Amino acid sequence: MELVTRFEAATRSTADLRGLLRKAFVACASALPCSQARRDALTSIRAIEIELVRRTLCR
Repeated sequence: MELVTRFEAATRSTADLRGLLRKAFVACASALPCSQARRDALTSIRAIEIELVRRTLCR
């Protein structure tokens, strides 16, 4: 999975973010512990969750 930055997350729709979040969870679960792929997936998950929370709080 490609890394999703906070900037990129801000430009995506909410539905798109939920789909990316699912892909990031799957990538994280299937990656080897301490691998770059796992770190990228975890970083993407954090960025996506931050953006989804920001959208919820800003309503």
